[in-house]
Amino acid sequence: MADSSDSISIDMETISLGAKEYLVKTRCGMVSVAVFGDQDKPALVTYPDLALNHISCFQGLFFSPEVNSFLLHNFCIYHISPPGHEVGAAPIGSDDLMPSVDDLADQVLEVLNFFGLGAVMCMGVTAGAYVLTLFAMKYRQRVLGLILVSPLCRAPSWTEWLLNKVMSNLLYFYGMCGVVKELLLKRYFSQEVRGSVEESESDIVQACRRLLDERQSINVQQFLEAMNGRRDLSEGLRKLHCRSLIFVGENSPFHSEALHMTSKLDRRYSALVEVDSKC
Repeated sequence: MADSSDSISIDMETISLGAKEYLVKTRCGMVSVAVFGDQDKPALVTYPDLALNHISCFQGLFFSPEVNSFLLHNFCIYHISPPGHEVGAAPIGSDDLMPSVDDLADQVLEVLNFFGLGAVMCMGVTAGAYVLTLFAMKYRQRVLGLILVSPLCRAPSWTEWLLNKVMSNLLYFYGMCGVVKELLLKRYFSQEVRGSVEESESDIVQACRRLLDERQSINVQQFLEAMNGRRDLSEGLRKLHCRSLIFVGENSPFHSEALHMTSKLDRRYSALVEVDSKC
């Protein structure tokens, strides 16, 4: 591991279920990494979606006793948060460099080097899936496998680009307002989970809505702008020879993107799992 002067270690047992959180210094600023488990075990690196961190994005998965037991028995888990998305994060300064998606992928490499990790498993959700896929393409020898949930791999369509610009302006002028939260919740959850006029929101949606209130809007805007400037990775996917497993809901807004990505990956090393959104 790198010298302790390069990081700050914070105990967050009450928040992160026993994790130890590190702030790792990178070329593009500090990155929060929450570490679960025995660091002598193989590493599983996670990266969440826009406006989420490891608590709001992966808490449901790791609250499952079977999944939690399996993962912690076999892996040490390194949850990387996008810059400024960790619990209690301060607003990113206006003079700070706005990272690109390449910068975010390079930060993953710097985190691995800080902890002295070699080749790792990676798990990412939507925007986080893009960052980890880009990381795998740039540093193939450092990735054993990819687990991607509702992934992105193409450049944003004009529709997505315009919607992201609207969200970015709302975040800049009005913060994490009601409209932005509704757009994000539609991104995360199916209509069945979000509820309707006749049916109330599920507990998980209500909890996520509260957690979004804790995000610093300028920090979310920077991650959103980075993702809005992403490039198409399609042509390079065939060269990925690590094992890749893609999960997507049948009614997910990212369903077509997942199908496209699966068609571009080498079928010898990849598989697609379509999940019933009502499950």
